[in-house]
Amino acid sequence: MESLNRMAIELVDEVLDFADELGVVVYELDSGATVIDCGVDAEAGLEAGLLVSEIQTAGLATVQTRMDTVAGAPLPHVELTTDHPALALLCSQKAGWELAFEGEGDEPGFDGLGAGPARALVGQESEFQAVGYYDEFDLTVLTVESVDLPDDSVAKHVADLTGVEPSGVFLPTFATGSTVGSVTMAARAAELGVFRLFELGYDPKDVLTVSGSAPVAPVSYDEGVAMGRTNDALAYGGQVYMQVREDAEVFDDLPSTAGEEYGTPFETIFEDAGWDFYEISDSVFAPAQVTVDVVDGPTRVLGTVNEDLLAESFGFA
Repeated sequence: MESLNRMAIELVDEVLDFADELGVVVYELDSGATVIDCGVDAEAGLEAGLLVSEIQTAGLATVQTRMDTVAGAPLPHVELTTDHPALALLCSQKAGWELAFEGEGDEPGFDGLGAGPARALVGQESEFQAVGYYDEFDLTVLTVESVDLPDDSVAKHVADLTGVEPSGVFLPTFATGSTVGSVTMAARAAELGVFRLFELGYDPKDVLTVSGSAPVAPVSYDEGVAMGRTNDALAYGGQVYMQVREDAEVFDDLPSTAGEEYGTPFETIFEDAGWDFYEISDSVFAPAQVTVDVVDGPTRVLGTVNEDLLAESFGFA
């Protein structure tokens, strides 16, 4: 397999070439790193969100929109399909890089979450050991979910951990409460399914192909509301098909319906956890409905979509 970062950089070049058409704004920091505003101050749209989702999966997934309904209301949905789920989803797309920096003096701090192939240059998360993949490349891209644009302290931190010069660091950035935030989150249904399986002890190399779909949550500039809506879109509207090599009892615990918190809107769960992701049960982060197709074995259909809760979460009038 070619370098995940090399493949992702080709897509970043496409964003840079069509920045005006995509509605993104490009900044070069003093360090030489490139920040691409995809939804902090910039008003990028659905197409930008799809391209950022492709970058997050290093080009190893097909990402597209389709129209469907939620509680009778027409809404765009994002579909993602990959034949390389371990690499595209666990080693690249997963938002596994916490970016939290204290401010010095009068300087503000920074809080964000990183996703994308830069993680594969670091390789400290357990997924990389399980998959057996570690990347090497002289350029890197980390998408950043934050209400603020990254500064040089963030870029240098990424450069130091990845072993890349700051001038080779690219940081597409968006707020959760943006169109790109809603689109990229909807594109995570498949990743959520594979990661949940991994957390349950299933070998990710035995997941052969995955398709996922989820509605694009209506945008709210209130980050708490946006966090709730985008996570509800997955837990109550995310649908996943996965073809796997081996049957396993853990499949019963795969969908969000298996969790004790099922039926509670994510914003409420998040608030009860003191707005700390790490205080939330892993079972919350799962798709609503999953079909597990065991090659030359049974096909298991698990969970269900909850359109009533989605309508409430999305603020349907």
